[in-house]
Amino acid sequence: MPATSAVNHFELHNTFLGGCLCGDVRYQLLGSPLSVCRCHCLSCRKATGSAGVVWAIVRKADFQLIGAMPREFSSSSGVKRTFCPRCGSSLTYERADQPSTIDVTVATLDHPDSWAPTDETWLEDALPWEAIDPALAQHVQDAP
Repeated sequence: MPATSAVNHFELHNTFLGGCLCGDVRYQLLGSPLSVCRCHCLSCRKATGSAGVVWAIVRKADFQLIGAMPREFSSSSGVKRTFCPRCGSSLTYERADQPSTIDVTVATLDHPDSWAPTDETWLEDALPWEAIDPALAQHVQDAP
């Protein structure tokens, strides 16, 4: 079966596929995200090389690696980020105080277009030239 048919088959069954730029690290998500937010914090900006990053927060039980293992980096106390050791793509974010969830970079999904953010977080760190979407819920720091 061609790769596009496999992706469509999975997504019809509420399973979403994603991975890094080079394709070594692949993952699947079962079900829909608990929430989707766009973060502007300095840590996310530095980790991704972007003005802001969109995260899908999913149940850890619904996340499964199906390719090579990513590298881990503790970006701050109680926070673990993963990235591809070959191409550097930022993939996940985990907080020790929220052990049942994992955040996944929406842009690494094979079809990210249906997972639009509903919140903007850490606006106190947003760059002054960065456009903020007034239609989204806005939080000076982390969302409640």
